[in-house]
Amino acid sequence: MIAMHLRSLRRFSGTETRAQFWPWAGIVFAIAIVPFIATMIPALLGSFGKMQRFAQEHPDQVTVSSGPGHYEMQVHGHHPELMPDLTLPMIGLGLTAVLTIVLLGAAVARRLRDSGRSGTWGLMPLPFLVLGMIFMPSLFAATKPDLTLFGMMFLNSLAYNLSLLVLILLLAQPTKRQARGVLPTRV
Repeated sequence: MIAMHLRSLRRFSGTETRAQFWPWAGIVFAIAIVPFIATMIPALLGSFGKMQRFAQEHPDQVTVSSGPGHYEMQVHGHHPELMPDLTLPMIGLGLTAVLTIVLLGAAVARRLRDSGRSGTWGLMPLPFLVLGMIFMPSLFAATKPDLTLFGMMFLNSLAYNLSLLVLILLLAQPTKRQARGVLPTRV
């Protein structure tokens, strides 16, 4: 199945059944999550380290509470230098998005066609993904909270997630053999 999908990365014609599509989508998702996690964990751990050092150097500006099963550190005041550097995770997220689109694009088009729809429905989440990738670094780089940008990013994220949900529901539809007289083809 993996070899079949790798050979079909540029073949947007034809159809693909649910049984062919969903295992491949699961594999791609599992592969795509690894680079993002691999870049996010070091960024977060670095930020936690900065907070720990800050707490030791400025105990008057930090409240630490801990107990069985929890540890909380509350930093008082505005300290943007403690925020994680998300440059590498954002690059990782961008590369992961491109990899996912490349690996799933043709399969999504074939799956949508198998359910009686145009493959162009698969493009629905892309504008929101691109806008998020463009504006997300600005949101994190701001030294003062920009509520307008935050609101726009929130609405964009909502639209992206809704379009992704609609796409997933379309991909989950059964084969429509009578649609345009096309029978599913096995690759």
